[in-house]
Amino acid sequence: MELIITLLLAYLIGAIPCGVVLVKLVGGEDVRKAGSGNIGATNVYRVAGRKLGTMTFLGDALKGAIPIAYAIYLAGMPNEQIAMVAVATFLGHLYPVYIGFKGGKGVATACGIYLMISPATAIIGLIIFALIIWRTRYVSLASICAAIFIPLINYGIDRDPSLLLASLFLSGMVVFRHRENIKRLKNGTESKFKV
Repeated sequence: MELIITLLLAYLIGAIPCGVVLVKLVGGEDVRKAGSGNIGATNVYRVAGRKLGTMTFLGDALKGAIPIAYAIYLAGMPNEQIAMVAVATFLGHLYPVYIGFKGGKGVATACGIYLMISPATAIIGLIIFALIIWRTRYVSLASICAAIFIPLINYGIDRDPSLLLASLFLSGMVVFRHRENIKRLKNGTESKFKV
């Protein structure tokens, strides 16, 4: 019963649309109706500025970290259950009940999840992300590259099959959610990140 409640709460926490909430709090327009229409940090950055974009990233990462921190440090769950909590949290972000199940792409939330499950994996993933952005200025490409490498890195560090399965799911969904970006990258029409 505790696991079921934890999974439900993990989903509901993951479903909090930080970007939408933060922009509305300052009286801005609905980010779903501006820019790319995405609720994530990159679109908030473009639509509402650096400060709110950064806050959105931190908020999305935090909501990824909180359920995992509970599962590990308070509930003392085994890795199999921690992996389930990670997936529930992530699905909350992708398909949030509060805004019609149309969520973000999951990069920041996955970052928060990995910071709790495997800090070394999160740090290496962030380094890959930063290097790709520095070299290309494409946030989407950086997200996709980090997502592809992270399951391998995580398994190399932790050697846990259940966490590997969760990692493969998270990464697969991140790449899937970037499918339109992949088309634009191929066509040379993808927007570059402007500092």
